[in-house]
Amino acid sequence: MVPVSSNSGEYRERPRLPDDAGDAVSDAPGEADSATAEVEIRSACVPRAQHGQRLDRMLVTLAPEFSRSYLQQLIEQGHVQLDALVAMTASRRVRAGQVLQLALVPTEESRAYRPQSMVLAVVFEDEHLLVIDKPAGLVVHPAPGNWSGTLLNGLLAYHAAAATLPRAGIVHRLDKDTSGLMMVGKTLAAVTALTRAIAARAIHRRYLALAHGCPPAERFSIEAPIGRDPVQRVRMAIVAGGRAARTDVQRVAGMGQFSALSCTLHSGRTHQIRVHLASRGLPLLADPLYGGKPALGMQRQALHATELHLQHPVLLQALAFERKPPADFAAAWAQVTAT
Repeated sequence: MVPVSSNSGEYRERPRLPDDAGDAVSDAPGEADSATAEVEIRSACVPRAQHGQRLDRMLVTLAPEFSRSYLQQLIEQGHVQLDALVAMTASRRVRAGQVLQLALVPTEESRAYRPQSMVLAVVFEDEHLLVIDKPAGLVVHPAPGNWSGTLLNGLLAYHAAAATLPRAGIVHRLDKDTSGLMMVGKTLAAVTALTRAIAARAIHRRYLALAHGCPPAERFSIEAPIGRDPVQRVRMAIVAGGRAARTDVQRVAGMGQFSALSCTLHSGRTHQIRVHLASRGLPLLADPLYGGKPALGMQRQALHATELHLQHPVLLQALAFERKPPADFAAAWAQVTAT
């Protein structure tokens, strides 16, 4: 291909953070202008040797550093032109002499890790550590379907050092619809110490849960390995070869077909409490992924991180935090625990 023109902008795809939208979120000032400045335009004439080539294959020649699937997305989104007319079919055949123009528009993913102002319910803060009460509905990490409005975006806006830390200092996560206490490191030393403490199981985390069914014992432990469900990839499951996981469960109260439970984690696997309880016929209320139906006014999974005990990652003193559940959970909990 013979290049016709290109602006001086530069754009590179950014790596995706592992999986892991909130309240009071707004874009950072000037974000739209910044996004526009990042668009790079590349143009070229189609040579005779590539006459009849598919459009998407031609784009690989023009922008070889990008994946073909990404370039196909740009075609579908109307960012490719042939002779100044939008071309939106990847399989379209190009003709020699046509002028091909490609606008390398940043993907939602590439623009995910940007500061966005949001209200954080701060429970504790010093120069090393931040403990927040995460509301239900707030996603922790950017991921498909939630590339903005996440806790990570909020932390990047909350303090400047977050931009220099892995995952903005986030060392563990709560599912989107789980409420409650989360800890975040504000310095690299704190992040490192917290990560090591989690791995050593030196941090105590207790959750309140409302479940369908009634456990056979007042106290019991579930120890079973957790991994990705081999059939439904959006789920986790108890699988041979999964990562070791243990949950201690105490029955606080029961009312007919519902139970109020206190769960203590000895590991922090994805969806651990949800998977372990469901495996015992005790799915959380309003957790359809694991068989729980809405009940007692709960429209989101009935799980709340209520207690957090840890050693300060730098100053080393013992810290203990407790947070009551939000209104929807508290109302449902009161129905089950009423005497």
